[in-house]
Amino acid sequence: MKNIQVKVSLILSSVLMSGMLLAACTNNGTISSINTSETLQSAAGSKEQEVSLKFYFAGDRKAATDEVWSAVSNHVKSKGLNVKFDINFIPLGDFKEKMLVMAAAGDTWDMNFDGSWLSYNLMAAKDAYMGLNELLPKYAPNLYKKYQDQGTLAAATVQGQIVGLPWTMRMNQRQFALWRSDMTEIANINPAPNSIKTIEDVDHLLYQIKQAYPNEKIVRVGSRVIYQLRDEWVDLGFHKLGFYLNDPKVTIKPVEQQPFYKEAAAMTKKWYDDGIINRDAMIDKEDGAIQWRNGKSLIGWSSHEWVKANQGFADPSYKIQSSLLYPDKKYVNRTALANVVAINKNSRNPDRVLRFLDMLETDQTLYDLVQYGIEGKTYEIKNEGAEYPEGMKNTTSNYMEWGGQWALWKPQFMRPDPSYDKDFWTKEAEFASQPNNINSPLDGLFIIEDKIKNLLAKRDQAVTEFDRPIEYGNIKSLDAVDSYIEKQKANGLDEIIEEVQKQVDVFLAAKK
Repeated sequence: MKNIQVKVSLILSSVLMSGMLLAACTNNGTISSINTSETLQSAAGSKEQEVSLKFYFAGDRKAATDEVWSAVSNHVKSKGLNVKFDINFIPLGDFKEKMLVMAAAGDTWDMNFDGSWLSYNLMAAKDAYMGLNELLPKYAPNLYKKYQDQGTLAAATVQGQIVGLPWTMRMNQRQFALWRSDMTEIANINPAPNSIKTIEDVDHLLYQIKQAYPNEKIVRVGSRVIYQLRDEWVDLGFHKLGFYLNDPKVTIKPVEQQPFYKEAAAMTKKWYDDGIINRDAMIDKEDGAIQWRNGKSLIGWSSHEWVKANQGFADPSYKIQSSLLYPDKKYVNRTALANVVAINKNSRNPDRVLRFLDMLETDQTLYDLVQYGIEGKTYEIKNEGAEYPEGMKNTTSNYMEWGGQWALWKPQFMRPDPSYDKDFWTKEAEFASQPNNINSPLDGLFIIEDKIKNLLAKRDQAVTEFDRPIEYGNIKSLDAVDSYIEKQKANGLDEIIEEVQKQVDVFLAAKK
C-alpha cells in the first residue's frame, strides 16, 4: 500500500495477532464491538497526535456543519481517536466532474462520498481510491464483519482490491404506480387495492384522471420504465445498454433495439398527444419530488421507499394510494454501490478514517451526532424519533438531512424522522428480500471505457438529441425510433457492444 504511515509501537503487532479486545455493551448507546480505537491507543502506550481528516460530501453545506463536526471530533477523541474534521461539500450537479478533476490533479483528501450513479465507477476504474484489503479488517473489524455477513465486498472489489465502502442498506427500486387518492376519490375514481398492475391498467387510470381533471398536470414521466419491468430488462447504467434477466449468458444489448422500446415510444407519444404527459416534461428542470409535494402532478411511478415514506406534501389534505406494478416479475435489488464512501489513494491517514467508520458502526451517540447533529439545536428527539426543531423544516434545516449522508446510514441506529417512520428500513430490507427481488449478476462490474470512449461520446450525443424526445413522447411519428436505431448503428454500436460484452464475460468467468 502506498504512502501509509501508521504511528503505533511494535507492541501493537502482538496485540493484534492475539486478537482484538472485546468491549461489552455500555449505557451510552455503544453496542458490543471489537474496540479497535482503545486497543490501538493502549498498545501504542501514548496519546497519538491530532490529525485533520478532510472529507468531501455531495450537496450544499448546512449552517451548523462546522459546529456539529466539532462535536463529532470531541466525541471520538473521548473514545481514543485524536482527529478533527475538515468537512467540504460539492453541489450535487457538479460532484461527478469535480471529483474526477480533483483525482486527475492528484489532490490530497481523506474520504469522500460517492455512488454508482455519480463518479464511483470512473474513479475506481482510474485508480483514484485506495486499496483496503489489509487495512479494512485491521482498523475497522466491526464494519468488515458486517460486509462479510452481507456479502457486499465483492461488488466493491476492483482487480482484487477493495476500493469502496458500500452502505449497509438493502433496497429494491421496482416500480409502483402512485397517485393522489384525495383527487381520485373526489372524481369517484376508486381502483381496488393493488389492482393497477400492468401498463394497460396504468393507461386506463391515466385517462380516467385526465377526463376528471382536464386542466391539471397529470404525469411528467414516460412509460419506458414500466415496459422494462414487464420484460425483466436490466439497465446496465452504462450508455443505455442492458440485458434480460432470463438470459443466462447475460448478452449485452442496446435498449433502442428492444421490442419494448418501440412499444413504450408508442404509448408515451399517445400520452403526449392527448395532453396526459406534461408538455414541458423533457425540459422541466424543477425537481420532480418537489412538484409532487406541491401538487403539480397527480400520478407517477416510484419505488417502495418513496411509496412508503412520508411524502412531505405541502398541503396535509393530500393523500396517496399505490399499487405494485408487475409483482410477479423479477427485478434487481439496488446495488450495494448505490452509496459508498471511499478513501483517496493519496490519503495520509487511512487508518484513522477506518477507525472513525468502525466507531460509527457500533456507537449510537456518534451516529446521532453525525446524522442528526446537536440535540436541541439541529434536531429534537420525540418518542425516540429525530425531528426538526420548532419552526424548522427541510428547506430551512441547519443540519439534519444533509446531502451525502446516505453512505453513512446505519439501519441499526436510524431513528424515525420526518421522512421515515419507525422500523421503516427493516421493512425496506424485508421488501428487498422477497423472492422476485434478486441481486444483479453484474453487480460490481466496472467497464473500462478507454478503447471506446470516442464512440461512447457519439452515442451519448445521439441519446440527448434523439432518445430523450422519444422517451417523453415529443416526436412526430414512430419513424423516429427507426431513424434513431440507424443513427446509433452508424456511431459504432457493434464495436461498443463487442468491447462491453468482452468485459462482461471476463467478469462473469471470474465469479465462477
